Amino acid sequence: MGRHHVSILHLALAADWQAARPTGHYTISTLGRTLQQVGFIHCSRDRAQLDQVATTFYSHVSDPLLILEIDPAGLDVRLEGGFPHLYGPLPVGAVTAVHPYAHSTR
Repeated sequence: MGRHHVSILHLALAADWQAARPTGHYTISTLGRTLQQVGFIHCSRDRAQLDQVATTFYSHVSDPLLILEIDPAGLDVRLEGGFPHLYGPLPVGAVTAVHPYAHSTR
């Protein structure tokens, strides 16, 4: 048994995640901007931070969204500005769970 790693979270368009699965790597940073454009993949430490990102950047999005739970073990994750940033593509195998994300209507 290795060291326990706390999952980090990424908010993904369901279509982007579905497209990434057969390729083995997810390369979207945030909302249609790619890893290549931004330099890293935006993640969140916890659900509260993820909700803040959703409110700030995804409030106009009507497409289905997913929360990707990521095991950061072996990945180049750096905490910058309070947010975990993943440098490099996300291997689909590092995603330990996927949940639908429901926008708050309040």
